[in-house]
Amino acid sequence: MPVTPLFRDDFYLSTAEGTVTAVHDDGSIELDQTCFYATSGGQPGDSGFLERADGSRIELGVTTNGADKSIILHRPLDGQARPEIGEKLVLHIDWARRYKLMRMHTACHILSVVCQFPITGAAVGEDESRVDFDMSETIDKDEVTAKMMEIVAANHPIYLQWITDEELAANPGIVKSKNVRPPIGLGRVSLVCIGENAAIDSQPCGGTHVSETQEVGEIHIAKIEKKGKENRRFRIKFGKPEA
Repeated sequence: MPVTPLFRDDFYLSTAEGTVTAVHDDGSIELDQTCFYATSGGQPGDSGFLERADGSRIELGVTTNGADKSIILHRPLDGQARPEIGEKLVLHIDWARRYKLMRMHTACHILSVVCQFPITGAAVGEDESRVDFDMSETIDKDEVTAKMMEIVAANHPIYLQWITDEELAANPGIVKSKNVRPPIGLGRVSLVCIGENAAIDSQPCGGTHVSETQEVGEIHIAKIEKKGKENRRFRIKFGKPEA
């Protein structure tokens, strides 16, 4: 049964109610609606717990998709209780972890503004993220850090605009990634916009992000690695650059 992905319209929704619609042989749980983001596009899925009517918990590992994006699987850790079909649960995201991922994912977007080359890969982490670019140029990591922090400090608004799958297909040039395509098949695609009237950036992305650049906090490029003749890997970390 298709799930209503509440996180698509509210990245800050950390708890919600849901009804169990399926429990699979491996224990994974489907709900009629969820605020849990499922692993996709380089961003790990949410973890947390499901609260039952008696107050007991079903502790969850990382959330994933099923056969397609319309199926979201909440995966209990070993030894957890099995809920009943039709049971109503309260969903609780591990908010501290999610918020770090939101900040990091936003930092990756900011990096793509500063380093305007096609993206060949990315992975968002709680403490470190990486973005790979199709480029052969030599670039100074401290200069990139300074430009990123200018955008962070300016505290630009970040918001979503929605376009249809057909509009995206008609405008393929708005996709920065060479290898990872934005999520389609759900009828609409979110554009993550930075700045008033998307003056800083606008790109299709199904991940979660903060609402203004200042929330990203102190970040820096820890390392730029050569991963081929025309591929450079940028590693982003929280905090100030190490001396």
